[in-house]
Amino acid sequence: MDSKNRIKRPDLVLPDLSFEVVGACFEAYNEVGFGHKEKVYYKAIAICLEKRGLPFVQQKKIPLFCHGRKIGDYVFDFVIADQIILELKVGDRFKLSDYKQLKSYLISLNKPLGLLVRFGEDGVTYNRILPPTRPKFVDSPCPPKLGDGGCKNS
Repeated sequence: MDSKNRIKRPDLVLPDLSFEVVGACFEAYNEVGFGHKEKVYYKAIAICLEKRGLPFVQQKKIPLFCHGRKIGDYVFDFVIADQIILELKVGDRFKLSDYKQLKSYLISLNKPLGLLVRFGEDGVTYNRILPPTRPKFVDSPCPPKLGDGGCKNS
C-alpha cells in the first residue's frame, strides 16, 4: 500500500515512518518465518530497514547515571531515524514488563514513539506506545539520567 492510499489520522504520531518500520518487521518475519530467537529477527529487520533506506542504530548501549555514578545500562534493540524506539519480543504474548520497559526508554531518550513488536507462531503483533505525558518519579529529587553522568535539577 503506497502512502497515497494510507488512512491519514491527525492523532497518529509519525504515521509514515512507523508504517515503514512495521512493514520492515512483517517483511523480516515473512522472509525468515516463525520459531527463531530474537537475534535472528534483529538481523533480518536490520536488513529490511536498510533496504527501505531508514537510518537506524541497533543494539545501542547507553549508560544510566545518577549523581555522576553509573548505575546500569539500557540496551535498545533499535532507534530508528532518531525518532522511534523499536523493541522486539519473541513468544506468545507481551508482558506488562515489556510495556513498562519501552515507556521507560521513551522517557529516558525523550522520543515520541515506541513500537513493541512480537514475533510468534501466530505472526507479527505490534503496539504503538507513546511516552507518558509527564514522567512520574516517586521520592526522587534527581531521577536517573542517561549518558551525561549527572542530574540536572535546579
